[in-house]
Amino acid sequence: MKVTIKDVAELAGVSFKTVSRVVNQEGGVKAEMREKVQAAIEKLNYQPNLSARRLRGKSATIGFIYNNPNSNYVITMLHGILAAARANSYELVVHPCETESDPVAIVEEIIALTRRSMVAGLVLTPPISENPDILSKLDAAEIPYSRIVSSSSPPSDAERTIYIDDRQAAYQITQHLLTQKHTRICFLNGDPEHMSSGERLEGYKQALREHGLPVDDTLVLEGHYTFESGMERAQQVLSQPSAPTAIFACNDEIAAGALFAARMRGVRVPEQLAIAGFEDSPFSRQTWPSLTTAKQPMDEIAQHATEILIRLVSGEAHDDAGYRDHAYLPEIIVRESSTQIKNKPLT
Repeated sequence: MKVTIKDVAELAGVSFKTVSRVVNQEGGVKAEMREKVQAAIEKLNYQPNLSARRLRGKSATIGFIYNNPNSNYVITMLHGILAAARANSYELVVHPCETESDPVAIVEEIIALTRRSMVAGLVLTPPISENPDILSKLDAAEIPYSRIVSSSSPPSDAERTIYIDDRQAAYQITQHLLTQKHTRICFLNGDPEHMSSGERLEGYKQALREHGLPVDDTLVLEGHYTFESGMERAQQVLSQPSAPTAIFACNDEIAAGALFAARMRGVRVPEQLAIAGFEDSPFSRQTWPSLTTAKQPMDEIAQHATEILIRLVSGEAHDDAGYRDHAYLPEIIVRESSTQIKNKPLT
């Protein structure tokens, strides 16, 4: 098996960042430590991966890797990444991966990209950024990356990870619906490979439990982060003999589909049915009534992730304690789709 920088670090008894600084001939490493690293390199016959050092000049290239079909999400992310890249004189390669590809194929695709386009660092987004198989293979290939994930607590690699507390935001949205006197709240979930789907579902369940309400499996519907999925599942749940009086959709696109289905059935929103989404995408502001949602500043998050990457590959991250707190809590925005509730029965 190929010897990695982590193997050298383990043998030398130092951090992999120290090994990186020795390999890249950086200062700030004591002579004794440098000798240990050099001895480990010689003993293991370690061959540095040159692609991991391509961001060391004034002009270089970073990559944005995604497999999310939501165009608004991608465009918003691009704005943030470009802002950080241009501010630091870096070029950007944008690379979509096929959603259905297996982890091995995705890694091969990413490695080929780094070689073909001389990309020295990557900004990874869900669900690629949340797949441990992909991450371990990128680590083994010594390809630097920062990543954006959904998590309610700091991940083990918090120094290079932006994490969004979807669980707490979903809890707050469900609490809002509960304060509006709703007791039958439907949850329309997103794609299962996204950690955000599970985190938002857990927040929904936690709020119900705290109010002494059971989690009704007939009101939790699995699906996808699409308008069509929201419309189809809302039609299904609104056809139940005991229909819900509120729908919490895992994103705004799903919520907009649910709103469309309600309109088709003549269900008045919010008088008969409250609807809430997530993300504060254009869907939430362009519908009528406008959607209650949780605002995620994805451009700001993407810019932050890019700044982390630049510091990692330039060897500056270890000196910047301010970049160790990378948590974001989406802000709850209450709009017309969940207020003025009358709790009238559906007709």
